[in-house]
Amino acid sequence: MVKVINTLLAIVGGVGGALVLYWLLNFIAERLPARWEDRVKPYFYILPAVAALGLYLVYPLIQTIIYSFANNTSSAWVGFKNYTDLLSQRDFQITLVNTLLWILIAPAVVVALGLAVATLADRLAPRGEQTAKTLIFLPMAVSGVALAAIWRFIYEVRPAGEPQIGLLNAVVTKLGHDPVAWLQLSTGKTNTFLLMVVLIWSQVGFSMVLLSAAIKGVPDETLEAARIDGAKERQVFFRIVVPQIWGTVITVFVTTLINVMKIFDIVYVMTGGNFNTNVVAVRFINELITNGNQGRAATIVVILVIAIIPLMVYQVRNFRAQEAAR
Repeated sequence: MVKVINTLLAIVGGVGGALVLYWLLNFIAERLPARWEDRVKPYFYILPAVAALGLYLVYPLIQTIIYSFANNTSSAWVGFKNYTDLLSQRDFQITLVNTLLWILIAPAVVVALGLAVATLADRLAPRGEQTAKTLIFLPMAVSGVALAAIWRFIYEVRPAGEPQIGLLNAVVTKLGHDPVAWLQLSTGKTNTFLLMVVLIWSQVGFSMVLLSAAIKGVPDETLEAARIDGAKERQVFFRIVVPQIWGTVITVFVTTLINVMKIFDIVYVMTGGNFNTNVVAVRFINELITNGNQGRAATIVVILVIAIIPLMVYQVRNFRAQEAAR
């Protein structure tokens, strides 16, 4: 009961505080000379948002960069030691390679499957299209931890001779083979690819929804004109549809890519980063919580931020280009 009351007080206090703040800023702006009121009022309205970003995003980022040059308790400077130590460790190099594989493969597959499903679903009858899209989008509503728990049952392995509750090993043993420890199969990064399947399964619905909306926005006149000119369906798709939805394709790709770079829950729940499946986010948690090394944890965050910044810049430029083209 106390928690409910605290929650209600927080909601009322937060909303009420925001209303009072904006009323106060507007009151101050209206008391200024008319020419100054028009100039400063937009800045007054965005001031709370800018202040919140500075407090909750910029300040922690600066503090994290500072900590990356300090020791495990952030009590003494160590220069670039955290960076050189991490980058020279074999297991961290494997972690970077795994993260790179996730970046190269998962977003591309998500976009390709999402585009294929969106195209095929749009050819169904309305009821069939709605049903298909609902089923494909359903995993998107499930948390990463729950997804990982579900897929652990699919990859589960029991000793040979015992009943197999894992779907894959049930099939394998029915075919007369020994059960396989799929999540420990690091040869050729097999277990990493199996983990990617879980993320792809959950993200295809997101990709499909956005790309389907973009495909429906392609004018029928351009499609009919291409068909009248003798273009085949494949040519219509790749030369008419895809160029017109390219902005959405890039947006979906970059959004998925950023999510992939932060991938944590699936790897942590299914393997804990063992069997050469570790990724940057899991290594960060291990350094911060398990090893208690704040310096290395901050260093990993800085490396991740440096890797994400070019993507953010590209996404902003792409958004501006789309806005300018309208």
